[in-house]
Amino acid sequence: MQTHIGQIALLVNDYDEAIEYFVNVLQFSLVEDTILSDKKRWVVIEPRESNKQGCKLLLAKASNDNQLKFVGNQSGGRVFLFLYTSDIDKFHNNLIINSVEIVNGPRVETYGKVLVFKDLYGNLWDLIQPF
Repeated sequence: MQTHIGQIALLVNDYDEAIEYFVNVLQFSLVEDTILSDKKRWVVIEPRESNKQGCKLLLAKASNDNQLKFVGNQSGGRVFLFLYTSDIDKFHNNLIINSVEIVNGPRVETYGKVLVFKDLYGNLWDLIQPF
């Protein structure tokens, strides 16, 4: 029996705003955008250069006041998502060009080169180029 985590829900304020950011700034691919109702869509993204078997993100529009409180802070201020790359310098340059806030790094750790950035909602991401 094989199991894996296929998707993680990421709370967002607006579907189109989030798609614009992840596709055009972070260079993700839009995998699916299906209208489920007049207020709900099934929006799935993944890193553009992924192996297609990695975990995807489900962009979930916050639908009530309680959910809105957690947009941008789903992990209580800790790094929430870990994005791996084969070229951190190229990705870092893209972040700078797109005025993405870099919290720290890039720096060298025992496991690779890493930097921390904030997405458009304030979620912290580790960008890692493993050795």
